[in-house]
Amino acid sequence: MTAAPVNLLEFDLDGLAAFCERLGEKRFRATQLFRWIHQRGASDFSQMSDLAKSLRGKLEGAAQITALPVITQNISQDGTVKWLFDVGAGDAVEAVFIPEDDRGTLCISSQAGCAVGCRFCSTGHQGFSRNLTTGEILAQLWFAEHFLRKHLGVAERVISNVVMMGMGEPLQNYSALVPALRVMLDDHGYGMSRRRVTVSTSGVVPMMDRLGQDCPVALAVSLHAPNDALRDKLVPLNRKYPLDELMGACQRYLAHAPRDFITFEYCMLDGVNDQPEHARELIALIERYRTDGVWCKLNLIPFNPFPASGLKRSPAPQVSAFAKLLLDAGLVTTVRKTRGDDIDAACGQLAGDVKDRTRVTQRIALQRQVPLQVVAAPPDGS
Repeated sequence: MTAAPVNLLEFDLDGLAAFCERLGEKRFRATQLFRWIHQRGASDFSQMSDLAKSLRGKLEGAAQITALPVITQNISQDGTVKWLFDVGAGDAVEAVFIPEDDRGTLCISSQAGCAVGCRFCSTGHQGFSRNLTTGEILAQLWFAEHFLRKHLGVAERVISNVVMMGMGEPLQNYSALVPALRVMLDDHGYGMSRRRVTVSTSGVVPMMDRLGQDCPVALAVSLHAPNDALRDKLVPLNRKYPLDELMGACQRYLAHAPRDFITFEYCMLDGVNDQPEHARELIALIERYRTDGVWCKLNLIPFNPFPASGLKRSPAPQVSAFAKLLLDAGLVTTVRKTRGDDIDAACGQLAGDVKDRTRVTQRIALQRQVPLQVVAAPPDGS
């Protein structure tokens, strides 16, 4: 029986070189092929004019370059673009392009769903179906880059930054993630700086250590609470890797990181984690692990509400007051600008379609029984 063609998006350069070697070809042919795929967006071997005709013939029967089918494409008023990609068996994942004056950022999914189940995240409320393959991760970048060049009528690269902040916990899909990162960084692929590729994690401590050794890129950590009691409720993974272990892993990562700081993401939830006492606890937490200089940055994220969460967005004045306390304490702090919320493309809104295999309905029901302490706002003028 003839083997099914291999999707070449599944390979980093070393993997593609090994594949070409099995076809009797030298490594430089793999490099040529790699450039055609990722730099030029070619999917038809007959277009690859500098490949030997004999190699193109071998590839025709043994390989293919397969994009993910696009189910929907939505373009926001602010230029943000969201795609829903079909990954088969009833599952679909989302990717989002965010244009800015000095960069173009693509937010990529790593899993169909997410098993972490953060209280404030729409993806987690859909449950978890499966990990994406390396090819499915890269197919989001491959399609978006080459679509956007045509859409915008430009020849140069459009996507300068990638953030692994879409659906899923990237470090729970480590074996597929790392080859995808290597393609993004490879000068024969997308040629991105390690500082411009960010992996976001809810705190999978052992894999943070491995990433620092294997493929250190910029790291963002979903913090969202200044103490274990609250973080246990908001980010269930905290029960396995509490704050002391997480902060230790962050410090170890800094020895390998391309930047000299970790980004902590903090979703602002009205009356839950946005009060002055939470800010003071957060300052104390950061200071406790400071060695010298600036070792982290805080990114405050306005919550994007969805009915199942039972949570509300912190009012803008409360976010500003919280940020001021952090800034006054000398912590580098920014408030994320909400982009693409008119097409449900903002942070925490990516959901796709997931055939859950983790009994998410029961898990969320149990989670909702755990009360979050909602702090009453002080009276005006106090």
